[in-house]
Amino acid sequence: MPDDTPTIGLRVVESLAAVDEAQWDACALAPGSAGNPFLSHRFLKALEDSKSVGRRTGWQPQYLLAEAEDGTLLGAAPLYVKGHSQGEYVFDHGWAQALERAGGRYYPKLQVAVPFTPVPGPRLFARPGPCEDGVRDALIEMLAKIAGDNRISSVHVTFCTEAEWKRFGAHGWLQRLGQQYHWHNGGYRTFDDFLAALASRKRKAIRKERESVRREGLVVRALCGEEIRPRHWDAFFAFYMDTGGRKWGSPYLTRSFFDIIGATMADKVVLVMAEADGRPVGGALNLKGDDTLYGRYWGCLESHAFLHFEACYYQAIDYAITHGLQRVEAGAQGDHKIQRGYLPVATYSAHWIIDPGFRRAVEDYLKRERPAVQHEIEGLQQYSPFRKEGDG
Repeated sequence: MPDDTPTIGLRVVESLAAVDEAQWDACALAPGSAGNPFLSHRFLKALEDSKSVGRRTGWQPQYLLAEAEDGTLLGAAPLYVKGHSQGEYVFDHGWAQALERAGGRYYPKLQVAVPFTPVPGPRLFARPGPCEDGVRDALIEMLAKIAGDNRISSVHVTFCTEAEWKRFGAHGWLQRLGQQYHWHNGGYRTFDDFLAALASRKRKAIRKERESVRREGLVVRALCGEEIRPRHWDAFFAFYMDTGGRKWGSPYLTRSFFDIIGATMADKVVLVMAEADGRPVGGALNLKGDDTLYGRYWGCLESHAFLHFEACYYQAIDYAITHGLQRVEAGAQGDHKIQRGYLPVATYSAHWIIDPGFRRAVEDYLKRERPAVQHEIEGLQQYSPFRKEGDG
C-alpha cells in the first residue's frame, strides 16, 4: 500500500453494541449496497438482542472491524463462529462429512454472512474513500489469518457480490456458484403491464391463480410502517413457526425478533397479510432496500389454493411496481418461481480451506460444479414465461 495510506487496525468484537450505528452503516450501507437492510446495524443487532444468534444457537458473533488510528471505522465483516451448517443456504454438509470421515474436524468454522438470510450483497464493508480497496484486502487477509491462528478448518463467505467473489479469488480463495430467482421490473406501470409481457398461456394461468384466491373470499394486502400492529406480528409469528417447524424442524428466529424490527425498522418492512372473514390465515414478510424488495418468510395456518403464490410473489411484484422498485428477490430455491416471472441468476460464495489435501479435494469439486451450475442457469432460461417473438 502507498506510504500515505492510513494505518489500518483490525480487531474482533462480540457484539454490535460495541460499534456505533452510524459508523457501521457508513461502511455497510455505502454506495453499492443499494440500501440492503440486512446489512444494517439495526437488523444485525436485532438478531443479537432477540437471542436469535449467540452461543446457544451456534451462530456466535465475532464481527471483524478495520479502524483508523483515531478510531474511525473504515470497514467491517459480519463474522460468526459456527458449530453447524444450518441457516446458510449454501450447503457444505457433504464437505463436513468428508473431512470428518478422513479424521479431520470441520466444526467450528467461520462464516461471513447475514444469518438465515440468502440475500446477495456486500460482505466486505468499506467506508468510501481512497483506502477502501486496501481495507477490503486487509479484511480478506485477516479472515484467513484468524482461521490459521486458531486452527479453524475453514472460512465461508456466502452470497457476496460478484466483484467481491473475484477479489477473494485473486487472494487464492476457492470460488463457488449458486443460483436463485429474481424478478426484474421492465418499466411496468401496473400489474397488468407485467402480465402483458408474458406469453398468453402464462398470463392466463396467473390470472386464474389470483382469481382463485379472491373466490375463496380472502383479503390480501401489504402493510407497512405504522399499519403493522402487534396483533399482526402475533399472527405472522404463528405462520412462521408452522412453516419453520414443518420445513426445518427448528425455526431460527425468536418472537422478540419481530417486535424489535417492527419497532426499529418499520420503514423497511412490508408485511403481506391474508385474512378470511377478518381472521388472519397466512402472510409473507418482506424487507425493502433502495431499489429492491426482499422476500424472506412465509407461512399459513389454513390451506388455500394459490395463497402462497399470491402472498409471496404476486403481492411482491405489485408492491414493487407501485413503488418504483427495480427488483424482487424471492430467496433461495424453487423452480416454480420461473413461471411467475422470477428468472434464475447466479449467486456467489468464497471459501478458505486450511488443510491442503482437503482444499485440493474441494477445489476439484468446485471446478466441476461451477460449469454445471452455469449450464443449469442457462438451461432454465428457456422456461421463461415472457413472450417471445410470435407469441400471443
